[in-house]
Amino acid sequence: MQSGIKNMTEEMCRAKKVVVLGSTGSIGTSVLEVIRQSEERFWVAGLAAGRNAGLLVEQIREFRPGYAAIMTAELAEEIRNAPGCEDTEILWGKEGYKTLAALEEGDVVVSAMVGAAGLIPTLAALEAGKDVALANKESLVTAGPLVTSLAREKGVRLLPVDSEHSAVFQCLQGHCMDDVKRIVLTASGGPFREKTLEELAVAGPEDAVSHPNWSMGAKISVDSATLMNKGLEVIEARWLFDIPVDRIDVVVHPQSIVHSMVEYIDGSVIAQLGVPDMKVPIAYALSYPRRMKVQLPGLNLMEIGSLTFEAPKADRFPLLGLAYQAAETGGTAPTALNAANEVAVEAFLDRQISFLKIAEVVQEVVEDFPIEPIESLDDVLRADALARLRSDHEIQKLSNGIGVQKQT
Repeated sequence: MQSGIKNMTEEMCRAKKVVVLGSTGSIGTSVLEVIRQSEERFWVAGLAAGRNAGLLVEQIREFRPGYAAIMTAELAEEIRNAPGCEDTEILWGKEGYKTLAALEEGDVVVSAMVGAAGLIPTLAALEAGKDVALANKESLVTAGPLVTSLAREKGVRLLPVDSEHSAVFQCLQGHCMDDVKRIVLTASGGPFREKTLEELAVAGPEDAVSHPNWSMGAKISVDSATLMNKGLEVIEARWLFDIPVDRIDVVVHPQSIVHSMVEYIDGSVIAQLGVPDMKVPIAYALSYPRRMKVQLPGLNLMEIGSLTFEAPKADRFPLLGLAYQAAETGGTAPTALNAANEVAVEAFLDRQISFLKIAEVVQEVVEDFPIEPIESLDDVLRADALARLRSDHEIQKLSNGIGVQKQT
């Protein structure tokens, strides 16, 4: 792998060297925008994408990483033959992602791949002793005990990138966890906050991905519309901050200005506020424990006028309740929950099932799922595979007209 090292100048060697997993997604492109604004502080050592070879080529040409990875051998060969990519070593597939995550010259790995696919590269980065800026919440949802114990064993940091967990992380600075009464995660409520169940029954993918405040990928946008994203964040917070689930609350905050709060035992509540832009928590994760300037408009509270808060509506967002149940059950329950949700969301985006059926599929899968303790990666992978099979079965029943007609 010497070919990738030759591009690094003395100045680049002094900068923090970053590996971005999921570089062509919404989080990954925001990470590169932050780096672009502070090129003297960071050097991109590696980039990994899924199937977006065109954008990855553009990123390679701009940032000149030593290494890059993409999903298939065919796409890797296409990139190798692209002008401007000659000095970057191109890897592919799961092994390529793992190799990139563990690069010797990387200082911090941004885990921003979508879904459970990000787990194995995240574990590879931790095993290699890398600090991980974690945007892939599924790593902690599906395998929280493994991820956190490995981070402790290797003496490395899990730096939250999700805006909510970054907010909590910032509110905890300088305080003792023994003094924390509860964590309050805020949720925008997504595009369907004020919709009736009748309106939700006919909502399509184009409606669900239209988030009022944030620019996100399709899967994450649907999770926001169902509030599953908040359920997953509850499970993630349980592991990230080592706090019981019954001390993590969710409140709907439509303005997305308060990104989360921590209440202390003396009644004090510390909140982190800011404009709704992922570049802020990304910059904090990359520059921690310092801060860095980000080219964004400042927060003008007088223009905003008022900030409102409300309880999430359980009948409209049942997936949040299912996530709390899975978190309380523990073991492979969150793994099954996440896998079922990923399959159901994909089916909804493909118009195989209706919006409300996402929750029905997930509930059918997790209700009688065989829960096992998580002692190894194999335990996680088995539970994930079984939940996906059961989800496919439930979706097939719906598509065949058992319970609901296929969407047209």
